[in-house]
Amino acid sequence: MPAIHKPTVQPWTIPPPTSASLDWAPLVIIDLSKFDTPGGKEALAADLKDAVKNWGFWTVVNTGISQEQLDRQLAIGNAFFKLPLEEKRKVACDFKEGNYFGYREPTRFIGNSDVKENMEMLNVPKLTPDYENVPLHDIVRQFHDEIAPFHRLVWENVIRRLFVLFAIILELPENYFVDRHHYDAPSEDHLRYMVYHPRSLEEDKKIGDQWSAGHTGTSHRSINSFTNPTFPRLQIRTPSNEWKWVKYIPGGITCNAADTLSFLTKHRPSRRTSSPDQAHLERLGLFYFVRPGDNVPMVPAPSPVLIREGLLTEGEATESEDAVKGYEYVRARVKNVHDRKTTRVAERNPDNTFHVKNLAVTDYYV
Repeated sequence: MPAIHKPTVQPWTIPPPTSASLDWAPLVIIDLSKFDTPGGKEALAADLKDAVKNWGFWTVVNTGISQEQLDRQLAIGNAFFKLPLEEKRKVACDFKEGNYFGYREPTRFIGNSDVKENMEMLNVPKLTPDYENVPLHDIVRQFHDEIAPFHRLVWENVIRRLFVLFAIILELPENYFVDRHHYDAPSEDHLRYMVYHPRSLEEDKKIGDQWSAGHTGTSHRSINSFTNPTFPRLQIRTPSNEWKWVKYIPGGITCNAADTLSFLTKHRPSRRTSSPDQAHLERLGLFYFVRPGDNVPMVPAPSPVLIREGLLTEGEATESEDAVKGYEYVRARVKNVHDRKTTRVAERNPDNTFHVKNLAVTDYYV
């Protein structure tokens, strides 16, 4: 087999930090270098419990993933988004089937406005044997030797450790969540390269200067993690219902809990916008989205903590033969959210629910 040619990509240069005076959210910093030290997991779990319960967001540092590795992946992503549209469209997300793998083109309008979404995405599945026949863009194949190990590294160094901490918080066996999201088992996990393009001031005003309106990290994911760019774009709503900015932490990765920990979080919504002095810049991001395993029953974790607090009965955590499985739920949810021509503003209907057979979840997404 002939060797695959790897094109040269321009290095990614981190933009300078914002000079604007912004109201920063006091997010907890989780130092993962303590994870394997005596008592380290328990101490980190205590810190994380407060972050999850009161904020839903936190930043991890000392992950074993270098800034150089992050910048290299951003460079690859930037090279993809510079490709001709026809090339990017060759492997597109198929929302009619609930398939989020591939390229997402900005085609939807924002609510009832005449302004279109301004983001592009490339979602790369786990590059494991289960997905060797999934169509990939040429650039993903060309950089397979870099993307595949990085993909796994994020799961091993960040996601796996967070799942262990969640289990400790909920007084479950340490591998409870790890086993239900195992990297080498089929799931809809993906590494996402994403770019927000700047809009005109006129367009921004039409949609309230929000690049993505308030939502809770989407219901079909377990954890969202993303690199922390120097230019702020993420705001979260605090327990006192104020919007505050998420600050750049060098080498840090910002995370938030989705449905897996919905029973502990207050569902703090987040939204995307831009700092005043950097609204003209493209915003390139790198994300990892964790999904439950394809064959995992979607039932609540049998946590003694939840039972003691009256949030769960033992019967509700029992796995039944007709329980919705992870793949079925994720695909149905993706189709429901994205197979449409306009976005929804879920804050206007916070009590809506989405149903898959006997499973109902809060429909709190845009």
